[in-house]
Amino acid sequence: MVLLAVLRLYEELIKRPVPITSNCNDQRWKCFENCLGTLDGTYIKVNVPAGDRPTFRTRKGEIATNVLGVCDTKGDFVYVLAGWEGSAADSRILCDAISRENGLQVPKGISCL
Repeated sequence: MVLLAVLRLYEELIKRPVPITSNCNDQRWKCFENCLGTLDGTYIKVNVPAGDRPTFRTRKGEIATNVLGVCDTKGDFVYVLAGWEGSAADSRILCDAISRENGLQVPKGISCL
């Protein structure tokens, strides 16, 4: 039920990324010209079958799934990817997000640091 509600609100919750321009007035973002914003990952505790627990175990021993979130300069989410095992490396999740057909779209001329 909750997932269906979130999917219906997709256009309201997820915004299209807009790179930071050279004429940006916000001094906090001036040095990030041509960046889309920020990204970070977090864990959400989950219940999985006993056989899957080793791959979902985080380095702190919790059973969790990885969630990657990307926000623009206004703090609006422009991309969210959930479902990777807790033991998955950040670089692996980012590569997956970029390589998906409807994944994280990085416009030409914009760098990923």
